[in-house]
Amino acid sequence: MVDIKAKAEEIVKKAVSDKKFQEAFLKDPVKTVEDMIGVDLPNDQINQIITAAKAKLGASAAAALLDSDGDGKPDLGSVSKLAGMFKK
Repeated sequence: MVDIKAKAEEIVKKAVSDKKFQEAFLKDPVKTVEDMIGVDLPNDQINQIITAAKAKLGASAAAALLDSDGDGKPDLGSVSKLAGMFKK
């Protein structure tokens, strides 16, 4: 059995460090994951991996947006800017 969590983390690491891979994954996740793994997995396993990876990528992207100085922590200034976007 495939370790879904481990494969999702592997995909996230590669997507964060490789823009071409990230674009391919977002465009055609099934093909990209199968090519990366080198195995044609059943659809339920592939979909679980894709769902987990997309959730982790979404969290990573959100964290990156809130970390304007690159220290790995959300910045209050970034949060204020974000909140300001929703004010009338």
